[in-house]
Amino acid sequence: MALIECPVCRKRMSSKAPACPHCEAKTSGDNGSITRISHIQKSSSLMNQSFMAMTLFIAGVVIWFWGGEPAEGLRATIGGICFVFGFVGYLIARVRIVLHKRKSV
Repeated sequence: MALIECPVCRKRMSSKAPACPHCEAKTSGDNGSITRISHIQKSSSLMNQSFMAMTLFIAGVVIWFWGGEPAEGLRATIGGICFVFGFVGYLIARVRIVLHKRKSV
């Protein structure tokens, strides 16, 4: 018996349980499919986070260089913040994706 993640509510439950004790979602007894579903959902979530961070990074670059010259004042601050948070967020998301893939192997 192992603790697995419920594919519906994402809370921990027994792999032998016929239904999740938290949300009452039925499990067919095929624990491999439940594990695969939760793995796919986690991968999808991490990819969405990576995409959002990359979008924030690109928005920062566009704000910084909008109009053909480097930004000044408030526009420079906003562009720099978007740039930094997007870059750091993207790096963190990619590391989490790699760790998630290593964990599933």
